[in-house]
Amino acid sequence: MDSAGQWTGRRFTVRQENRLKAGRYTVSELMPDGSEGEVLACAEVKRFSLKEKIAFHTGLSGTRVLFTIEERGLRGAGDGYDVWDAEGGLVGGFEEKDVASLVRSTWVLDQPGFPSAVGRERNRFVAVLRRVWDFLPLDLVPFLWPYHFDFKTGGKQVLKVDRKWGLRDRYVVDILIPGPDPRLAVAQAVALDTFQDR
Repeated sequence: MDSAGQWTGRRFTVRQENRLKAGRYTVSELMPDGSEGEVLACAEVKRFSLKEKIAFHTGLSGTRVLFTIEERGLRGAGDGYDVWDAEGGLVGGFEEKDVASLVRSTWVLDQPGFPSAVGRERNRFVAVLRRVWDFLPLDLVPFLWPYHFDFKTGGKQVLKVDRKWGLRDRYVVDILIPGPDPRLAVAQAVALDTFQDR
């Protein structure tokens, strides 16, 4: 982070850990050698919440809020989710496109001052396999196959989110061009894990 507390990197790891009453997300910067740097932010997602609001705090035990993901319905603004900075300013937002997501999950990512980016699952076969898995009586068996999302603006890739192999969900977020806010990119990765219909 810079002296103002803004994230300056373009590669991050988002890890999800299930707990009894909540899921926990930790965000770390991904170093050039592939190792994870210090934890930049942490959030807990309460289970069985009717409305979604997730606050990310500094570090593993920090009390200062860095940014918040909030369901638009909480403010009566329609579908999707918005990301707010610590001062209550809008960072950007995203929403899943229901019809387009029937075969491959599709999201639209918006940030003020930048064109919208459309993100789709990279592999059609894996997308269909995930949907078939949902219909099988395998509730206690997680879907372990990795899946990936590519976000493009005007045919140019601007962001990618890759889910890695493992029993616990781990995502690598790559911001491929200057401009997209890392907080919005990380929030979108959390949405791919938590909010989309799997």
